[in-house]
Amino acid sequence: MPQLIDHPLFQMLAERALFPATRGGAELGEVERTLARVVPGDTGSWYDAWSSTAATVEEWADHSAVTGHPVSAREAYARATTYHRVSYSALFGAPVDPRLVEAFDRQERCFGRFAAYAPHPMTAVEIPYEDTSLPGWLCLPADSAGPFPTLVAVDGYDGSVHEMYWSHAVPAVRRGMACLLVDGPGQGRALVKQGLVMRPDWENVLRPVFDLAVTLPEVDADRIAVMGWSFGGYLAPRGVSGEPRVAALVADPGQWDLLDGFGPQLPIPDELRVRLPDVPPGELDPYLSFFAEDPVLRWKFVQRALWVHGLRSLGAYVVETGRYRISDRAAAITCPTLVATAEGDPAGAAARQLYEALECPKAFVRFTAEEGTGGHCETANRARFDQRVFDWLEDVLKRS
Repeated sequence: MPQLIDHPLFQMLAERALFPATRGGAELGEVERTLARVVPGDTGSWYDAWSSTAATVEEWADHSAVTGHPVSAREAYARATTYHRVSYSALFGAPVDPRLVEAFDRQERCFGRFAAYAPHPMTAVEIPYEDTSLPGWLCLPADSAGPFPTLVAVDGYDGSVHEMYWSHAVPAVRRGMACLLVDGPGQGRALVKQGLVMRPDWENVLRPVFDLAVTLPEVDADRIAVMGWSFGGYLAPRGVSGEPRVAALVADPGQWDLLDGFGPQLPIPDELRVRLPDVPPGELDPYLSFFAEDPVLRWKFVQRALWVHGLRSLGAYVVETGRYRISDRAAAITCPTLVATAEGDPAGAAARQLYEALECPKAFVRFTAEEGTGGHCETANRARFDQRVFDWLEDVLKRS
């Protein structure tokens, strides 16, 4: 990615803002002019600049809507949705900043207006879950009748259904598939508005999603696929383990037991390391202050991870990662599975380990910097990702 701003965290978040640009979810000029108003490292100026851009683009959308120009309204609402999301991204953490909640609400409002003008049917759904519900959107191909092969999209740590629309729904509906976007515990509205934190047993999250999906007349219950990206590369495989209603799985990137990859990297005494995860968090905390010293690590772990998991200390987070295991569930994944990894993406370091453990029909795909797909979730070239992964999905889901 080109250098957009001279600050490592803001650069990372700005790249996320640009990710949907090739599909209409952002414009380079709007991103550049917004970043010109940001003071590097100043979270308040980040929020103010992006909120201002989002409000401006939303006003443009409103004007086109009331003057009878639905395509222009749709395009501007899509970009405003992205910019509202980006405005609160630097504010992650508990207690939740009121500005984050306000921006999240504005994001949801713009996405709903975008959906009303979308070039294909989009319907908000509520998925019964324990004593509450999870938010979702069902996106359908235009001008064709179902039931459709359907992709269930599983997000990671810091996204939402609104961002997954561009990564999962757009390529799915272009290929005649339906796409069910879902925010689970620790994600999107479920976290921000409902206070539902992340859990390791994602099979208990996806089960009610499938329970609903198979009742929808638009969904072909025999051709339901699941795709997880980012931390969804753990959640999706764990979620489909033991689930007979899934016809295909994509893990991007494939992941393994979290502590296996995380523990050896920690600068802690060996006598603590060998006892993990059976260590009191307070014994770990003195060795973890380095997480707060780097702006990217601070955001990923001190702000984001503690909030998403509902924890109070980094030591507690390290212990919590011991609960996130796929090694004892991999044999229960029975559907055809594609495991992806990308050059330069540390999150996919254990993708081969997951692949080797699978006993189902399987494929392994490595994305490279040479083809422009290096880095986390191949965000610099999703078109190439879609070509390789959706071609595989179409072949697997094809009726005999």
